[in-house]
Amino acid sequence: MSVPPRLADRAALEAHRARARKGAGPESFLHVEALHEVQERLDEVNRSFTKPAIVTGFPEFWADAVPEAVVVPDTEVLDLREGAHDLVIHAMALHWADDPVGQLVQARRALKPDGLFLAVAFAGETLRELRVALAEAETRQRGGLSPRVAPMGDLRDMGGLLQRAGFALPVADLSPRAVEYATPLHLMRELRAMGETNALAQRERRFLRRDVLARAVEIYAREFPGDNGRVRATFQFAFLTGWAPAASQPQPLKPGSASHRLAEALGSVEFDRDMNPVTDPTPRRDGDG
Repeated sequence: MSVPPRLADRAALEAHRARARKGAGPESFLHVEALHEVQERLDEVNRSFTKPAIVTGFPEFWADAVPEAVVVPDTEVLDLREGAHDLVIHAMALHWADDPVGQLVQARRALKPDGLFLAVAFAGETLRELRVALAEAETRQRGGLSPRVAPMGDLRDMGGLLQRAGFALPVADLSPRAVEYATPLHLMRELRAMGETNALAQRERRFLRRDVLARAVEIYAREFPGDNGRVRATFQFAFLTGWAPAASQPQPLKPGSASHRLAEALGSVEFDRDMNPVTDPTPRRDGDG
């Protein structure tokens, strides 16, 4: 069986993260906003967690997200004991996972029944402006392309990960951020400070040529202007929520078990296949005409 190519060069990714940790990188406003939104969502759950765990590439920053949490790196095999936790948070790392389903499956196995899983990661249209500018610049200057920005999963795909991993009551949603920078170079410095620069396994190992960079900056400023001479950048957080299956959770009704018609609840009229009004108050069951 063929093995799919790896997304990330883990050695490069860890080097980028280590460089960021030496500065104030992980405390970038984007990490801060992700952390705050995670905490808000936990408050909305209205449940106390006594055995939390956090999976992240930035342990120093995320360690205080939940009191007394066990913090482990986002390695291929997570250092989590099966059934040991009532909460697992996967923090700002899933977009670099070679096997995101595997990450979620391991998180589910680490949960007690009815334990909560909550992930936040970049997704969707994140950095689409930078992607476009670099691709056009490299095509014009070199006549070809090399991977520069990590691919981002769309919301439907990421929601599907929860189902494939076996979570109950799965929910996926996007939280967008429209950000402006003085120049595209300021955006690139922000990404470097966050440890989010190019760590793709298939990337070109040489530095980006000066002429390509200059053209990319020019294209970016022209195509994606912000206010007052600035440039805009798109970021989108994907939030994934699911529960470890438990007998106490709400279960879907069996087909044909409804005792009331949806039309009654909506105050509307139901029609049959021939577009005749349905007057029989008995709910139709599977196999009825």
